[in-house]
Amino acid sequence: MTPVPLSEQVIVITGASSGIGRATSIDAARAGAKVVMLARNERALHEACAEAAEGGGATHPIVTDVGDREAVERAACEALTRFGRIDTWVNNAGVYAVSPVERMTSEEMEQVIRTNVLGVMYGAKAVLPHFIERGSGVLINVASVVGTRAAPLLAAYSASKHAVKGFTESLRMEMEHDHPGIAVCMILPASINTPIFRHALSRIGVHPRPFPPVWSPEVVADAILDCAVSPKRDVFVGMGRGMAMMEGIAPGLLDHVMLTRDAAYRAQESDMPEVAPHNLFEPMSAETYGVYGEWTDEMRE
Repeated sequence: MTPVPLSEQVIVITGASSGIGRATSIDAARAGAKVVMLARNERALHEACAEAAEGGGATHPIVTDVGDREAVERAACEALTRFGRIDTWVNNAGVYAVSPVERMTSEEMEQVIRTNVLGVMYGAKAVLPHFIERGSGVLINVASVVGTRAAPLLAAYSASKHAVKGFTESLRMEMEHDHPGIAVCMILPASINTPIFRHALSRIGVHPRPFPPVWSPEVVADAILDCAVSPKRDVFVGMGRGMAMMEGIAPGLLDHVMLTRDAAYRAQESDMPEVAPHNLFEPMSAETYGVYGEWTDEMRE
């Protein structure tokens, strides 16, 4: 496929009000792209949209819950009405839960799947007819390193990201077979310093934290926008590739390493009190949103 410069693209980004989605929107707009930003929290979304617009590109917010199929379809139609086409669609929205399975309700696990998995599927289904009609387009799904190798306390989240990986791989082969002008990319971030931990459901007694080392959201944004111009199959961000390789070579040994002295448990515990509210079912207050989480002082770029 012929690369389309960012300055000439229309890009739709879900989960655009905070973290990776917000950073990607800001960088895309700064590069001159027209950016359609989707998220649930109306106030936070409009603030993010205004921040992205400061970079010079055109932005357009659409309040959307990606777990609502009809809402995602309406958002795709609105983006097409507004800008006439979509060049790249980024499925980034996600929710996070840190808890033993026995302490989660079935409804909570279902909500993680609804947002993280069905949200990706709904996004793909909404934009694919347009891509197929044009004969081109880039679909970028944001998975996770724990979608290649799970960790304790992250069963629902890991399951959702494993599902994103499987869906992406299958869809990619179908597009290569039937519509070779459409690229399907997957981004696999390791631990990223975003507000997702602030918004997480936590049942571990303390505020959850990312596994160290922690990386900047802009590093993921760079990978996403690079794929928008020059699509790549899978892109690991951070230190995830080694973990995925270890899973393929010696998964039992990796279990042992994670469980020795409760390493994987302690690595997810901060010294802050447990978060009471979470955003599984409803967005949180706009003040909790932004690009970064609480670990900026240890963030790698």
